[in-house]
Amino acid sequence: MLTIEAAELLLVRLPLKFRFETSFGVQTEKLVPLLVLHGGGLQGVSEGTMEAAPMYREETVAGALHLLREVFLPRVLGQTFANPEALAAALGPFRGNRMARAMVEMAAWDLWARTLDTPLGALLGGHKTEVEVGVSLGIQADEAATVETVRRHVEQGYRRIKLKIKPGWDLQPVRATREAFPGIRLTVDANSAYTLADTGRLRALDEFDLTYIEQPLAWDDLVDHATLQGRVRTPLCLDESVASAQDARKGLALGAGGVINIKVARVGGHAEARRVHDVARAFGAPVWCGGMLESGIGRAHNIHLSTLPGFTLPGDTSSASRYWETDVIEEALEATDGLMPVPQGPGTGVTLNRDFVGRVSELYEEHRAP
Repeated sequence: MLTIEAAELLLVRLPLKFRFETSFGVQTEKLVPLLVLHGGGLQGVSEGTMEAAPMYREETVAGALHLLREVFLPRVLGQTFANPEALAAALGPFRGNRMARAMVEMAAWDLWARTLDTPLGALLGGHKTEVEVGVSLGIQADEAATVETVRRHVEQGYRRIKLKIKPGWDLQPVRATREAFPGIRLTVDANSAYTLADTGRLRALDEFDLTYIEQPLAWDDLVDHATLQGRVRTPLCLDESVASAQDARKGLALGAGGVINIKVARVGGHAEARRVHDVARAFGAPVWCGGMLESGIGRAHNIHLSTLPGFTLPGDTSSASRYWETDVIEEALEATDGLMPVPQGPGTGVTLNRDFVGRVSELYEEHRAP
């Protein structure tokens, strides 16, 4: 049984070690909401992946904090649940806001796994002790800078290179990269920047032997993706447009793509992420774990999810030291030759760095059961 005795909300602003540009714009820091659930002398911790502005999906940090304070935490504080899925069911009547709900559900999974003295990945049904990881590279100044950035990460052993693209910056960096590195596993991510009017340009990407083109069309679309998939050889990978296992089923049944990027928070938590994984396996579609520039808390959750058997493509969980001078956890999450070790120990296997978080938190709130 899982009793939620208290909760803490923290908000941390972390400067990125590099400028990260996508079709959404430029990012130089990350606003990281953290949730700590307490029960039975143990703690479960999760991370919100929503942005300050609704660029990726419709959720925002400010909106999530309000819902957590006023709606979601009051619903679970002081309550006892059979397991995290029962806790998630208590939040079931509320529509949307999957990233905010995921914060509660994912912290509950961490707490429950620690209560059972079991690694989170094993509790979810995973068996791997290390997972393959790739790297996501933002838009660079020019083709030469792109090739040099790719070179550094190929030399570090990453097992997939993903280039961010947008209209006007797509064929040039991809061609330059493929010519310089003919044998690497290469993908691109458009973050919904194109329409069907760009079909010719997207079809031109077929010549570069890409593993997939990620989310080229609208964030809430499946039908146009199916049309586009019928016009290009390269498999499309669905990201923003899959918010549930039902979305995954519909997208795969429509032929809207052949690969699914699973982001735990985007689909509402670990239980739904596992259901998306199972649906994809039933269709024979590979999945991989996407990233949202997570700190060590979110990164650890992603690594454990990636131990499930259907995660056969390298994910975005590259070394934390790429992003942060100091992480919010005590442990170092570092990949070697493109393999990320799964953190050992109960739950996520990582520990919140309270001293550091206390120094950089912009918000701290404690909530207790009435």
